[in-house]
Amino acid sequence: MIEAAMLWNEPNNKSHWDPEIDPEWTRFAEMTIGAAKAIEAVNPGLKRVLGGISPIDPFFIQRLQGYGVLDHVDVVALHGFPLDWNLWPIHDWPNKVAEIEAVVPDHEIWVTEVGVGSFGAEEVQVFGVDRTAELLVGRVPRIFWYSLFDLPMEWGATTRHKEAEGSSYYRHFYMGLIKADGTPKLALDHYARHADKMGLMQWFHFEDPRLDDAVAWMKRLGVRHLRTGLSWADYFRPNALDWFDRQMEQLAEFETTVTFCFTPEHLGIAEHHTSAPRDPTGFADFCAEMIERYAPALPMRAAANG
Repeated sequence: MIEAAMLWNEPNNKSHWDPEIDPEWTRFAEMTIGAAKAIEAVNPGLKRVLGGISPIDPFFIQRLQGYGVLDHVDVVALHGFPLDWNLWPIHDWPNKVAEIEAVVPDHEIWVTEVGVGSFGAEEVQVFGVDRTAELLVGRVPRIFWYSLFDLPMEWGATTRHKEAEGSSYYRHFYMGLIKADGTPKLALDHYARHADKMGLMQWFHFEDPRLDDAVAWMKRLGVRHLRTGLSWADYFRPNALDWFDRQMEQLAEFETTVTFCFTPEHLGIAEHHTSAPRDPTGFADFCAEMIERYAPALPMRAAANG
């Protein structure tokens, strides 16, 4: 069910980790190392993935390397959106991968979020799907296209400054291959040509009504690899485990990378999901419990006699 566990999401992005609380990322390093050790203790065969970085910054990876974080993960993950938010062209993807490979040559590099929105025109997204596949399929072991569904406008996007960000904010609502009302976009058929080699990244909100439709679409498209998340903050909602169980049961046939992130407000130094937690062991405990529940180590087979 779960092939990898990702530790946080975009830790070098202010929308996901507050650098005012943790300006040197020392708290993040402590939290991540503890969680990686906890996961390894439950299932030593499970790949541990450093939360996908955005922007792609080799100096940030070197900082974490200096804290010893890279000694406890197997994969370094990258996020990139060159036609929407990044200040580099789409054809630079191989160079961006190479920049990180040069820093961590002994680690796998995955692209765990890559996307092109339809904010300007659906034809731009069509180009983005095909060009991304051309540049990255065969270049890295895992690629996850963000995303299957558009984010409904009424749900709001997870950013620091919301509408004040102008078009940068509104682009968040056009990243799917399918519109929020269920209408396929032009790029969906193009993605289907690459679906067996380029997986999908889809966040599911708590008790997300889109879950069943998402599974049906992914089966139809021939998707093999999925990245999604289980929220540490949601863990404290009523009936959280019922929702987690339903989500993971529905996704069981996909090779899934599950992302653990979002600080519960009552456990943060600040009351916000981007805050470093007051006690980092709480995150480790959450990760260990989720792996024990959804990806426990398989029992060793008895050695054959003779």
